[in-house]
Amino acid sequence: MTTARTEPRPPQNAAHRERRRHSRPASRRRNWAGGLAGWLWLVIVAVPLYWSLITSFKAQDRYYASNPLVPSGDPTLENYRLVIESDFPRYFVNSVVVTAGAVIPAVVFSFMAAYAIVRGWRMRVLRAVNGLFLMGLAIPLQATVIPVYLIIIKLQLYDSLPALILPSIAFAIPLSVLVLTNFIRDVPKELFDSMRVDGATEWTTLWRLTAPLTRPAILTVTIFNALTIWNGFLLPLILTQSPDRRTLPLALWTFQGQYGVNVPAVLAAVVLTTLPLLVLYAFGRRQLLSGLTAGFSR
Repeated sequence: MTTARTEPRPPQNAAHRERRRHSRPASRRRNWAGGLAGWLWLVIVAVPLYWSLITSFKAQDRYYASNPLVPSGDPTLENYRLVIESDFPRYFVNSVVVTAGAVIPAVVFSFMAAYAIVRGWRMRVLRAVNGLFLMGLAIPLQATVIPVYLIIIKLQLYDSLPALILPSIAFAIPLSVLVLTNFIRDVPKELFDSMRVDGATEWTTLWRLTAPLTRPAILTVTIFNALTIWNGFLLPLILTQSPDRRTLPLALWTFQGQYGVNVPAVLAAVVLTTLPLLVLYAFGRRQLLSGLTAGFSR
């Protein structure tokens, strides 16, 4: 009985090992500069969040006498009690009404407009409408404060929540249309043709084919617009006057006195204001990340 003999491999010299080391794919190489920049950015973002959280549990009379980066040895919930007793629930409801009332119509209208632009791109009217939406990206909010103020006065909506909702819808539409249009263009044309062969109408194709396939983009623009409107300060400052019409960013003025600012109370209000955004991100994180990275993976 004979056994097969295996030829011994020739020893690899140093030059051959060096060539193999340099021939490794670039994806295996460690990007030390990128990693260092990432950790540096994490510190820049995390330190203010950490400072805001620990300061919200400090007493006002001990805030200036202690190290700002050291947690309080005697934490207190007095700041949160003061915030809640200072009409915080009313400001919270106002912000929810303004955000939901602006985001939902803006996203629905932008989605239908983007579908019409993609499906009817050869029509001159729709191309002009798309150009009009793109022009809206070039106009900043600050440049339209006076015209918006005059329009709201003419409509007799001053000092009301609709006065905040209508301009917010207008400013949320251009970017939403741009993002959704690019995503709808990536839907294969064969799917639209198959829906048409099956006798589906454009309305059915819009909601049963296009909407599920572009769900990451829809959720992305929804979260982005919600963050922008929730943190909006300029429109509530210009278009409202009564304290019961204030939103959360504007309500932070409540804790500013004539000779000082209650910093722990302000930061407690900031923490409570940020909690809904964290919950929204926690539920939509996966879809948001897939929507933001879809353009790089196609």
